[in-house]
Amino acid sequence: MSKEYKRYLITSALPYANGPVHIGHLAGVYVPSDIYTRYLRLKGHDVISVCGSDEHGVPITIKARKEGITPQQVVDRYHEIIERSFRRLGMSFDIYSRTSSPTHRATAADFFRKLYDEGKFIEQTSEQFYDEEAQTFLADRYIIGTCPHCQNEKAYGDQCEKCGSTLSSNELINPRSAVSGAVPVKRETKHWYLPLDKYEQFLREWILEGHKEWKSNVYGQCKSWLDLGLQPRAVSRDLDWGIPVPVEGAEGKVLYVWFDAPIGYISATKDLTPDWEKYWKSEDTKMVHFIGKDNIVFPAMLKAHGDYILPENVPANEFLNLEGDKISTSQNWAVWLHEYLDEFPGKEDVLRYVLCANAPETKDNDFTWKDFQSRNNSELVAVLGNFVNRALVLTKKYYDGVVPACGQMTDYDKATIDELQKIKASLERNIETYHFREALKDAMAYSRIGNKYLADTEPWKVVKTDPERVKTILNIALQITANTAIAIEPFMPFSAEKMLKMLAVEKFSWEQLGSMELIAAGHTIGQAELLFEKIEDDVIQKQLDKLEAARRAKLEAEAAQNVTEQKAEVSFDDFQKMDIRVSTILAAEKVAKTKKLLKLSIDTGIDKRTIVSGIAEYYTPEELVGRQVLVLANLAPREIKGIESRGMILMAEDALGRLVLVQPEDKTMAGAMIG
Repeated sequence: MSKEYKRYLITSALPYANGPVHIGHLAGVYVPSDIYTRYLRLKGHDVISVCGSDEHGVPITIKARKEGITPQQVVDRYHEIIERSFRRLGMSFDIYSRTSSPTHRATAADFFRKLYDEGKFIEQTSEQFYDEEAQTFLADRYIIGTCPHCQNEKAYGDQCEKCGSTLSSNELINPRSAVSGAVPVKRETKHWYLPLDKYEQFLREWILEGHKEWKSNVYGQCKSWLDLGLQPRAVSRDLDWGIPVPVEGAEGKVLYVWFDAPIGYISATKDLTPDWEKYWKSEDTKMVHFIGKDNIVFPAMLKAHGDYILPENVPANEFLNLEGDKISTSQNWAVWLHEYLDEFPGKEDVLRYVLCANAPETKDNDFTWKDFQSRNNSELVAVLGNFVNRALVLTKKYYDGVVPACGQMTDYDKATIDELQKIKASLERNIETYHFREALKDAMAYSRIGNKYLADTEPWKVVKTDPERVKTILNIALQITANTAIAIEPFMPFSAEKMLKMLAVEKFSWEQLGSMELIAAGHTIGQAELLFEKIEDDVIQKQLDKLEAARRAKLEAEAAQNVTEQKAEVSFDDFQKMDIRVSTILAAEKVAKTKKLLKLSIDTGIDKRTIVSGIAEYYTPEELVGRQVLVLANLAPREIKGIESRGMILMAEDALGRLVLVQPEDKTMAGAMIG
């Protein structure tokens, strides 16, 4: 039997304040968190929801350095953007704090100091890269070198963004400092580590034995993580932006952001209420931690501290892709919340609905603008909006907006009401077990049943022969409308509020869901308005074009900054050895059993020959025939897939990584020399 709690503490992952929030963040954490919080409030529970900006760490210092501003200016900018965006989307945080606040600074320092004084940390000295010119230790992101896997010369010390490999700075070939460009040296530095291995048994029992009810993806991730064996993890680092390590001999060191940030939930609660301890230290409080499934270290920190309760659940989601590709902030392949809110005014609930209906709850899922349009038009407009509008408009038309009394009910009326009243248990169970996609289907079922009820009873026809019957039909339809407003409120709060205004009633409690006496006979409803509007094709195409243009612009800008360095100098005599000629492609065909190769018949002006070129991914045989290209004619012959290739077509690589032909501007005689 599940435990009864006196209060609830809902924490949501702190968004990193070096950029805006995108739909992947919303689907993974914030929309589910808000649904759960609003549901608990409707049920009358004592619940607080806390969140805030994560404002420390290396990426923020890198952005500040690139823009020539201070880290504080970076986080101030993005904190304001994120907080305002959340507010506009209807996120009902009780407080949205920040980790640069004085309260957080003190709380995080005290947290570290308690563990330090109790001997919970271990000290280790290691060699790390140091920039002698800048006189600073270098975090992995501040080290650039050649990737050992793909030879990208601008890989970072933690990752190669070209091939996606995870790296360590020690793996880079020819490492150099991103700060000064100097070659870094190794120097010894001391740091404090939380020995996670000492808490492995506790975490194994607490999660794997004590929380088998967790979502399978979260449980599986935790099990995999534990089975690999935990290692000590540094809680400090050499950096000048963050919370100073509060012990002697730690000058120039700050708390590592992974350790510092989650303490922000505690400091935010302190700023929210003087009664913060009852939410963090009472076993009568249920903490639900909406965060990434791989970020389960916080419970180990809380256990090590000893004064705080642990989260009862971590209902993390998987990843949301965009138009079939992984969301990439570096390539601007994302739908940014603040831009969406500006471009789709009044459609906050449409985004909330689509992200919940398509949430990546146990596996990765895909957001597409066509699906967004379809769900709006065929579900929100055609089902929910259509039902509510018909119920209210017909009441206005036949009874001047005065709710008619419910008379004798038919068996169909009773069956419809019975079906409605069965939904509540499923809706509650799905929300309370964090299956929000299924819960949304339950909430929408009220309007689906209402739509079917009006379609089957046809009050617009019956009114001509049995007006008394229509009174009962519309009374029931209005009760279903009121129930729908309750059911959808956690998911679509703006629409629920609009429905209550149209019904001219105050907000209902969750306890009233299922009642068919929510609106009294004789009550006058308000003016009917459209809940949702159809989204046209041109609106969606504009978003698709914007998305592609943004990615192309980003890649082109990066390409301009990453032009390959000049090769070794050659003499004029060396250049004259190259026989480059304008040539015409006479025929082209794909090379069997290959994806990239084309067999080209070429007229070089001096002969006709065959060249094999790896351009099949970019050009079809049909579009190549007749084109003039530049050919290195005196390249030594080479056999490729059993075909002798005599020469090389000259190509260039564009910003998108696509190979493009180098061609003469005007039609030229085949055989014309380049030189």
